[in-house]
Amino acid sequence: MSSDWCRAFPGLSEEVAHARHFVSALLSERGPVEDAVLVVSELATNAVRHSLSGSADGWFLVVVRFRNELVRIEVVDQGGARVPHLCDVTGQEESGRGLLLIAACAKDWGVKNLPGGRSVWADLVRENA
Repeated sequence: MSSDWCRAFPGLSEEVAHARHFVSALLSERGPVEDAVLVVSELATNAVRHSLSGSADGWFLVVVRFRNELVRIEVVDQGGARVPHLCDVTGQEESGRGLLLIAACAKDWGVKNLPGGRSVWADLVRENA
């Protein structure tokens, strides 16, 4: 059985908390809540900080897809000059670790270019599939 849920958020940093609550409520009985909240927090923060979603009148979209043994957490942003990638973080930098955390807890993750933006997604194994 599969189902999809999505919600658009204004491209403001304080909206990341609302995105976390949206995902947490959806997964409360159906998936890995802590990992999903971490994923959406990192992806939504990146959308607001590093894409056009964080500009005036910007937005980002959170999509949650339940598929058999997986749940996909996806954030669609409005694109920009920077492309999401894993960073080689070896020092005391305060940023650059988000995608590394996602790669560590996800079964798979990736980036898709879209007309007018991009999607960054992570597949998580459902606990109670």
